[in-house]
Amino acid sequence: MNISLTPELEEMVRQKVESGMYNSASEVIREALRLFREQEQIRQQRLEELRREIQIGLDELDQGLGIPVDDEVIEDIKARGRMRLTSAARKVAENKP
Repeated sequence: MNISLTPELEEMVRQKVESGMYNSASEVIREALRLFREQEQIRQQRLEELRREIQIGLDELDQGLGIPVDDEVIEDIKARGRMRLTSAARKVAENKP
């Protein structure tokens, strides 16, 4: 299989091989694809977890366990969402070589 890389990616692969971390460009690409697969699996797990949480919420609403939503509740939800995004971005940054 032949692939085309941008000059920037090609340089990154070359640097990894020259650093001695990898023996060949193929090793670099295989490692990148393994990491990509892991990241996709994590993303899929998070999506499934989110779907489960949504279903729990919908079930609770069906049981009359919902809470009234006002501006304070909305701001709290936004704050928790921002914290999750920040945490997720931090994790992604930590996984970058």
